[in-house]
Amino acid sequence: MNNKILITGATGFVGSHLLQMALAQNRQVICPVRTQSSATDAWVSHISGIDSKTDWQAHLTNVNTVIHCAARVHVMNDTAADPLLAFREVNLYGSLRLAEQAAAAGVSQFIYLSSIKVNGEVTPDGTAFTEDDAPQASDPYGISKQEAETTLLELGQRTGMAITIIRPPLVYGKGVAANFLSLLIWVKKQIPLPLASIHNQRSFVFVKNLCDFILHCVQNPQAFNQIFLISDGKDLSTTELLQEAAKALEVPSRLLPCPVSVIRFGARLLGKSNIADRLCQSLRVDSSKAREQMRWMPPYTVQQGLRESAAMLMSNHKQP
Repeated sequence: MNNKILITGATGFVGSHLLQMALAQNRQVICPVRTQSSATDAWVSHISGIDSKTDWQAHLTNVNTVIHCAARVHVMNDTAADPLLAFREVNLYGSLRLAEQAAAAGVSQFIYLSSIKVNGEVTPDGTAFTEDDAPQASDPYGISKQEAETTLLELGQRTGMAITIIRPPLVYGKGVAANFLSLLIWVKKQIPLPLASIHNQRSFVFVKNLCDFILHCVQNPQAFNQIFLISDGKDLSTTELLQEAAKALEVPSRLLPCPVSVIRFGARLLGKSNIADRLCQSLRVDSSKAREQMRWMPPYTVQQGLRESAAMLMSNHKQP
């Protein structure tokens, strides 16, 4: 049976880890990329970009599984004139274009890397998102992902191509950027942070755990036409995360107690309420379906994931 896999987004954060893991498992892969730097690698082909007009036909020969990681990613300060339209062009119409051509080429499974933002932004204390919850996407990125999911599932029903949708929460690991990297840098620099009294709960997923689960789904009938929420299985408060990060970075944890109400008030004055929300609110996912239905367990612990993230930081951001 042909098990050739097409991976999009292979030069991105998740996609690059997924490619490395797939190659380590001796899987046959093809990765359409925009850059020319890897032209000598047998797994590379080239595309001009991903949108509603991309022609994938030449890349889909003998492909049995598509893993679609590429996306226009969530950004804090979007400068697009119409952010929703910009997200839809790539995440909705671009994904649909690839899936339609994949189905026409005889691809049997399409794995779509979505986002927990399809479920929503916050979970009340004591609750966790599940696959059965009604979608509550609220920003352009999450809406475009939600619309893509709906469209892909409909296409799967129409064409017979199996659809697998995976919604991770915040993904971390070697190469992580944005807010998670900023937190690690603050901890590494031993900057005192007023975050010792936050008792929220947030789910995370180490990038290697996510990639392991994605490859576990490849041509697995238990994953066909299914949606999965995925996490490391250990939820942490912001305070606990920073404490674990300090251990991984081998520095003291310099956290100061401060009421959450004061943190929120200060953030509002600085125009940073969205950052305070992420630091103080809970966002938990129930990943029991992935574990039980797929008989999968995360191969790495949170501590291992943070140590790998820390190793990257210590090599790239050395203290004078």
